[in-house]
Formats: sequence, C-alpha cells, structure tokens
Amino acid sequence: MITIKTIQFRRRNNQKRAGRELTTRDKVLKTIKYAVFAALSLALIGIVVGGLLFAYYISSTPELSESKLESTNSSLVYDVNNNLIADLGSEKRESVTADSIPLNLVNAVTSIEDKRFFKHRGIDLYRIIGAAWNNLIRSSTQGGSTLDQQVIKLGYFSTSESDQTLKRKAQEAWLALQMERKYTKEEILTFYVNKVYMGNGNYGMLTAAKSYYNKDLKDLSIAQIALLAGIPQAPSQYDPYSEPEAAQKRRDLVLKEMYEDGNITQAEYDEAVATPVTDGLQELKENTNYPKYMDNYLKQVIDEVKETTGQDIFSAGMKVYTNVDPEAQQYLYDIYNTDTYVNYPDADFQVASTVIDVTNGRVIAQLGGRNQDSNVSFGTNQAVLTDRDWGSTMKPISAYGPAIESKAYTSTGQSTNDAVYYWPGTTTQLYNWDRQYYGSMSIQTAIQQSRNVPAVKALEAAGLETAQEFLSGLGINYPEMVYSNAISSNTSSSDQKYGASSEKMAAAYAAFANGGTYYKPQYVNKIEFNDGTSQSYSASATRAMEETTAYMMTDMLKTVLTYGTGTEASISGIYQAGKTGTSNYTDEELTEIAQDKGISTYSVGTMAPDENFVGYTTQYAMAVWTGYKDRMTPVYGDGIKIAAQVYRAMMLYLAQSGSGSTDWTMPSGLYRSGSYLYLSGYTSKTYESSSSSVYNNIYGSSTTESEAPSSEEDTDANADNSSDDSEQSSSQSESEDENEGD
Repeated sequence: MITIKTIQFRRRNNQKRAGRELTTRDKVLKTIKYAVFAALSLALIGIVVGGLLFAYYISSTPELSESKLESTNSSLVYDVNNNLIADLGSEKRESVTADSIPLNLVNAVTSIEDKRFFKHRGIDLYRIIGAAWNNLIRSSTQGGSTLDQQVIKLGYFSTSESDQTLKRKAQEAWLALQMERKYTKEEILTFYVNKVYMGNGNYGMLTAAKSYYNKDLKDLSIAQIALLAGIPQAPSQYDPYSEPEAAQKRRDLVLKEMYEDGNITQAEYDEAVATPVTDGLQELKENTNYPKYMDNYLKQVIDEVKETTGQDIFSAGMKVYTNVDPEAQQYLYDIYNTDTYVNYPDADFQVASTVIDVTNGRVIAQLGGRNQDSNVSFGTNQAVLTDRDWGSTMKPISAYGPAIESKAYTSTGQSTNDAVYYWPGTTTQLYNWDRQYYGSMSIQTAIQQSRNVPAVKALEAAGLETAQEFLSGLGINYPEMVYSNAISSNTSSSDQKYGASSEKMAAAYAAFANGGTYYKPQYVNKIEFNDGTSQSYSASATRAMEETTAYMMTDMLKTVLTYGTGTEASISGIYQAGKTGTSNYTDEELTEIAQDKGISTYSVGTMAPDENFVGYTTQYAMAVWTGYKDRMTPVYGDGIKIAAQVYRAMMLYLAQSGSGSTDWTMPSGLYRSGSYLYLSGYTSKTYESSSSSVYNNIYGSSTTESEAPSSEEDTDANADNSSDDSEQSSSQSESEDENEGD
C-alpha cells in the first residue's frame, strides 16, 4: 500500500536524481566548452606561429628573376687531374614561344603533371591534400608540386628529397605565388616546356622534337606528343632509344590521363596507343663535346650529382670534379674496342667492368659495353646493372667470407668434404660442374678449384642470416638469402638495388684487398655550385669484416690465379688475388639453343650465358662481366677466357704505376703453418694431404697440392647447380639440371 510519505519520499529522490543529472550535464558541457576553446586557441597559436615562421623563411627567398626562369646553365665536368672533359647541357637548346605550343602538348603536360594548372594560383591545396592522403594510405611518395613549383625548382632549388625542408618548401611556394602574379599561365607553361631536360643532351621539348622526330612541335602526332610530355619525370628511364618498353608505358599513361580528362577522343586514344613507341624516331646524330669513351662514366656522374645534390647537372651551372683517370678510361676503351689486347669472337660480344681504388672507393674507370652507339648519350650502362649472374665469384663473399668472419671456419686449411650432398632441407642432389666429387679437401682447395658442394656447406655453416648481413656490409643487399646464393648472384627480386654488378663486385672484393673496409663506389669528389659555394665528397667507409678475415680470403684467392681456375689472369711479378665465375643454362634452354644452332646438346653443354672475373691488388680491384646482350646467345670456346683476359690487360697497364708490386702484410691474430693460415686461439679440423687426396683425383698421384697445375678444362669451366631463386626460398626444389656458377 502506497502512502503519502512514500510518494513524498520518491518525489524527493527524483528531484535529487534530476539535480545530479543536471550537474553532470553541466560538467560535460563545460568540459566540451573548454576543449573547444583550447583547440581554437591552439589552432590560433599554430596559425600565428606558422605565419611568423613562414614570414621568417621567405625573408631570405631569392629574388624572382626571368633569367633564372628561362636559362639552362651548362655544367663543367673535370677528371681526376682537374682537366675539363665535358661541358654538359651547352650544345642542344632551342626555345619555343607561347603562341607556337600546340594545344595537344598543353593538354598532355597538364594531364600528366598538373591537372588543375589553369585553376590554381601557383600552389594547389587540393593537390597537396590529395598527395598527403595518397601517401598515407598507400605508403607512397606522390608529390604535390604544381607546374609552377617545378619551374621554380628547376630555376632555383635542388630536387633532392633530403633538401625538401619546410624552409625550402615555403620559399618555393612564395616564388610560385609571385610568379603567378607576374606572368600569365601561358608564359609559365612556356618556361616549363623550354626548361625541362628531355634526355640525350636535349633541353626543351622543341629541341627534343627536332632531335627525335626532325619535326616542329605542331607537326607531331598525339602519340609523339604524349611521349615527349612523359619524359621529363625520368629522362634516362623513359628514353625511347635505350628503354623503349618503359617509354611506351609512360607514353600510354599520358594518353590515358588525356583521355580521362576529355582532351582526346576514344578513337584518338586507341590509335595513339596502337602506335609503336619507335614510330617516327630518327637516328640520333652524334652531338657531344666529350670523348665517347667517357659516356658511361659521365652517366654515373650525372646520377651521383642528382642523388647527392638533387640538382640537374645539365642546367645547374656547376663545376663537377670526378675521380675518373682519363688515361685508364681510354685504355679500358681500347681493350674493349680493338683486337690489340683481346681477340673477341664477334662485334656483338659484350664486356662490362669497373675499376676501383681499394684505398678510398674511388671509381677510376668504368665501361659498360663494346661498340656502343656514339649517337646515344648516357644510355644503358651494363657495368652497374644487376640483371646478369656473377656465378661463383659470389663464393668468397656469400659463403667462405661469412663462414670465416663468424668463426664457423677458423683456418684456410679447414677440412671440407666434396661428396654426394643435397641442398639443405631438400632431397635434391647438388652437383659440381663435372658431376664428380673429389672427397676430402681444404677450403683453400675448394675455392681454388671452385667446387660447389663445399661452397654451399660453407654458407650452411655460416648461416643464411649471417651471410645476408655480411653481404649487406659489402654493399650487396638481398631481401632474402637462399642457399643457391653460395654459387650464384641471382635473386627473386627484379629491383635493381638487389643482386650484383661489376660496380658492386669490385667494391665488395676491394674490402678483401684493403683489410676489411667497405667503401661505397664514388664518382664525384667535389662540386662548385653556381652560387659560389662548394662541397667536397669522400666515399663512406664502414668496417665490413675483421682484418684477419680479409687476409685469409686474400691468401686463398691468390691460389686461384696460381693453381686454380683463374690462371688466365695471372701476371708474373704481380701480387694479386681473384675468382672466376660462370653461369649456366637450364636443360630447357640448352635444348632450345641446340635446336636453334643445329648442334648436339652435348656440345651446347660447354656454353654459358655469363663469364666473369673479379680480382685485385693492394691498389685496385676490378670486376669484369662478359656475355651477349641476348642471354640466349651463348659464350663458348675461347670466349670463356675473355673476362680474365680483359682483367689481365687492364691490370698490366695499372701495374706501370706500381700497383701489385707489394704483397699484403699479415695482421696480428693469425699464424701460418705450412700452406695454411690459422686464427690464433682457435682449433679447427684441418685437411691433411694423403695419397688419396683431391689432387690424386684431379691430376693424378704424381702431383701435390702446392704444385698442381690448372688444366684447360678447369679454367673458367666449373658449372654450378642451382634453381631459379624465384622458385625457392631455401634452395628447395632445385632441378639437378639447372646449373649456375663457375
């Protein structure tokens, strides 16, 4: 029964509850009010501080100058002796006026570079926000720069990512806004069209149109205009002469953007996309003011200047001092392109090599091919590409070096067994080049005779992660190490930063030569900028291995040239060390080659797509790749000796300066006993010669390890067994017929 007191009690409770709810609501509202006020205050402070910071940054902005927006100042390049070797950017320039730029070119440029060009006033907030959002969700680096900002960068600032500071961005934006007030959109677009670098020494799109097509801009087809509009982003990468596939993809992207923007019809798009990228291209005329033997080296100088400073060497008006030895560079060119030093099988046979000073990482000479087209400037440089296999030249740096550095092996006489063996973790047998096994031997003999089984065992002893880290310390990076990397440089990644090249291999072996220090290959030592400032550069140096490791590897690699597979590179009276390397075809490829050439598969078995040699003295390291541009054209016969012969010819020349006249000095922590070196304080299972030694198996019982000769068959003829890295992550599923290495 509800009484009056009960009703009154409930009423009082409801009133208290309502009061409490009102108090809580007031507190929430007050908190929100304070939060909004604080946020607005912080935003206001941010705007004020940002404005003051922006004002401070632009206070030192250079003055807007029409000469800066129009000019493309050439740069002077000097050799190691400070003699001028090139004036880059001075020879090919022809400007166009605003009223002679065809509408299709305007549409192509704006579609691919700046869709809102005619709507913004120098900077585009929509583009900046869109780029930021894209970079956030896709982890990419899409830029937010307008055409105005690109013109300002080309005229005033570096394009290097490291230089894209808030101050630089503020100044860039301020100048872009000023340029919009002073010039019309047509004038700004004209600055861009005339200023951009178009590859092969051409500045401006009119210059490129006449060089590439022998036409005026107004006479170009839509496909040709789209190609030109796409080139400035990466002139070397989108060069229609040297990189037609990449150039076509870029052109088609421009056409796609033009079509989506309504600038061309479906029929025009279909016709343009169906047009070969080489349509209408003229043969480039030689128009350079530097020796043709400098072309490949200068390409690397251009790339290094871009990477280091962010500036375009062709228009920056700088003086660049390089490390190239002009006499050595010309001598290397003569080795490649005459029969004075080496007998080449035909004109298509190719060579790529790099020579590095082991004491500082300076590249003194480099050449990426024979019989290069002198009309193509700064084209493909095979000396720095990682698309070919370096075979058994990998063994010292991917297998034995890591094993010694990790103390898995502590003596050059470490015992190993060249016997029936299976790829780790598989039931697939691993073979040597001759499908034979020679039993117990030292690792020194295994390297000397380039046996595969001991190399894979060495990598297994070191561990994949240890070997991966060791290689990384030598400038050769792999996203993943596999056991086939003990005998092959192949990688599952197509990214050019992985794998090996003559540049990378020379730098890696240089660390053996200098006692364990890795220097990143360096082409430029000093730059004088057009503002009067200068900057000197030296190669970054890092400790890659212990001195004892470097010396032990060198001691073993010396025997490769005296008794092993590298005798073709030996020079009397010169102290040097090195390693041969051969890659082989799969059984399917051998069958295809045999059918193509009409010969037996047995004869084809002696052929290889790549032959290599890497060697060094106490002063220089040199890596040489040989083969054909078409990998399915094989190297065989005397061609297998050419890599070592090119090396020998160059080292003979360098020996005139005293290179190789001194031997390496053994560091502390090692001692020698007989033919082998031992790490102090360690014990190891050392190979001991017996009547049933490997030398009895290879040479017969009348020879000993120290006096064993190198046979014709052993020289550069040892083929390894490994599978395509893309088909295995730990050397699994290798076909026993897929041979790689030397």
